[in-house]
Amino acid sequence: MTVISIDTPADTLTRDALTVLQPGFEGLTAPDWVLLRLAEGLGAVALFSRNIESAEQVARLTAQLRAVRPDVLIAADEEGGDVTRLEVHGGSSFPGNLALGAVDDVKLTRAVAAELGRRLAECGVNLDWAPSGDVNSDPGNPVIGVRSFGADPELVARNTAAYVEGLQSAGVAACVKHFPGHGDTAVDSHHALPRIDVDLETLHARELVPFRASLAADTKVVMSAHILVPALDPELPATLSRTILTGLLRAPIAQGGLGYDGLIITDGIEMQAIAATYGIERGTVMALAAGADAICVGGGLCDEQTVLSLRDAIVGAVRDGSLPAERLADAAARVRRLAAWTVEQRGAAEGIAPGSDVGLEAARRALRITRTDAFTPLTRAPYVASFTPAANLAVGNVTPWGVAAELARLLPGTETGTYRSAEVAGLLAAAGERPVVAVVRDVHRHAWMAEALAALVAARPSTIVVEMGVPQAAPIGALHIATHGAARVCGEAAAEAIAGREA
Repeated sequence: MTVISIDTPADTLTRDALTVLQPGFEGLTAPDWVLLRLAEGLGAVALFSRNIESAEQVARLTAQLRAVRPDVLIAADEEGGDVTRLEVHGGSSFPGNLALGAVDDVKLTRAVAAELGRRLAECGVNLDWAPSGDVNSDPGNPVIGVRSFGADPELVARNTAAYVEGLQSAGVAACVKHFPGHGDTAVDSHHALPRIDVDLETLHARELVPFRASLAADTKVVMSAHILVPALDPELPATLSRTILTGLLRAPIAQGGLGYDGLIITDGIEMQAIAATYGIERGTVMALAAGADAICVGGGLCDEQTVLSLRDAIVGAVRDGSLPAERLADAAARVRRLAAWTVEQRGAAEGIAPGSDVGLEAARRALRITRTDAFTPLTRAPYVASFTPAANLAVGNVTPWGVAAELARLLPGTETGTYRSAEVAGLLAAAGERPVVAVVRDVHRHAWMAEALAALVAARPSTIVVEMGVPQAAPIGALHIATHGAARVCGEAAAEAIAGREA
């Protein structure tokens, strides 16, 4: 490998190439290669659940990173609710966007985001890849769902803006995603390329409404979506489309654009919607050329060789003319501008009084409860049957969910079982004479789950049903609780209602 003097233009190019990358890594402490690349110019790192054991450990990790580069951007994909990294092992203290949208109190949304931001800042995270500003117009969406504030564009817009304001009041940069809107998709972009076939009028009246609101709220970052929107660009997904990133998001309002001047980051470049068709190196170069300023990588790829390959691909593209040098310099400058903002904001979170119960308050207010005359609060330990679908990659399968643990605290002796088929005979046998609590998640999306639930309620009409996904199916059971999310606090609020102990 050729060693280039630090004063040469080539070294400036290499540093700029490293500056625009936001990679992940393995381990609870920073590997030597990460510290080395930070010293060479790497502008950011991303923390995932594999890097998190406790808030205290994260604080030590972020201090280790800042000892090498004081202005490093340290990002986390911390949405609260179903997508949590800080509380991956126990479940989130915040109910997530759909619950906040169900309440639709912007003061509450702002307070929840401010408390989340305070906790992130306390452990050294200064960039949060949240919130989702997607309008969940397709209730069958396999990857957004409860991560969205809802299906009404104006509701989503006001809560997205409030979330941005709350998070950034703590000195943590917000990142509104997934531009130009991932809500009307039936495909998960982790696995393939989704396509949104709507006209421009619909896009402007629905998908783009929350993004306009978030820009007005001064969001520091916007994340692009790996989706094909033929009305905007019939050939390239948004992440790679100059028409979408520069022509729509960046262009002045007077020219029909959104007039955004902040940082644009891609969704994970290793996701199959990009990687399977373009490869991560080519995809990275195309994204930068299209107008992206930073490349998210590391959800699945988190090794030094990936970082070096992307760095070299960027440098090579500038040298062969496929990526204009001024475009890379502009992207790197935007990263450094955001880093400078986070440095200026240090200490902002100290002005936010801890609100440890605000997440539970929100979860309680988000409950939608349907009772029949047959329901009476439980006073003895039930059997909890969890009907468990496969988790999408954004949520993961590490974080616990449900109501069993919370019910066990209120009603000692509670037992639980997990089910993935429509056969309920074994469930009834396991339950015996105990009351049955059935926990489902997006029952409208899973035929086997709907069949199992119907059979269970037919056999045991006293069954209590807790829907922890998007509540589209008609309520059934003696008691039906829609929590609008599967965070720990959602389960706690539901357990209180089941045991008749609502606050």
